Amino acid sequence: MQDYKKIEHSRNKDVVLRYIPGHFITPNSHVNYYMDLSDMKSRQREARATGEELAEMYLASDVIDTILCLNGMEVVGAYLANKLTKAGIISANAHKTMYITSPEYNSSGQMMFRENNQHMIRGKHVLILIDTATTGATLQSATRTVRYYKGITIGISAIYTLATQIDDIPIRALYSLRDLPDYVSHKPENCPMCRDGVPVDAICNGFGYSTL
Repeated sequence: MQDYKKIEHSRNKDVVLRYIPGHFITPNSHVNYYMDLSDMKSRQREARATGEELAEMYLASDVIDTILCLNGMEVVGAYLANKLTKAGIISANAHKTMYITSPEYNSSGQMMFRENNQHMIRGKHVLILIDTATTGATLQSATRTVRYYKGITIGISAIYTLATQIDDIPIRALYSLRDLPDYVSHKPENCPMCRDGVPVDAICNGFGYSTL
């Protein structure tokens, strides 16, 4: 794997998007960039900066009861909730604070919540937080899960996104095609890199990558 390239956020030097060009397989697609967001998710300073920058995209008139974190975004979610609360975002919860939670996955790969956690979704205004949104498949599954448990998805936040909305819900992201205009995502059966015989560099998911 070659060295990382970097893009610094325009307002905060601690928010850094690290990426590597190549041929990568994700759970839903083949992509030409691998984005290493591990430090943004796990290192305290970068996670705080990421959460606080995402919070800037919401107004004090928004109501957020629960932040549903996907792909290991719980640390960022906690800082996001803290900043939103300080900025005056209200919660309808009786304790006037937000839940930060993540789904469990059953044997079929479907998101689920057990009985003791369902109250964090049922009847709540839910903000979905994800690292990257490319095909939208994971987000569509998340919005369906929130509906199934009688919650209301009021927004989606991401570090990087290709799409602008999912199920008519806007995606607010720190980085997009404006920052990486040549980023592409292909269905596995339609991947031009595979067709041209370009070797796969790594298999990737929300936890990281494994080289081949």
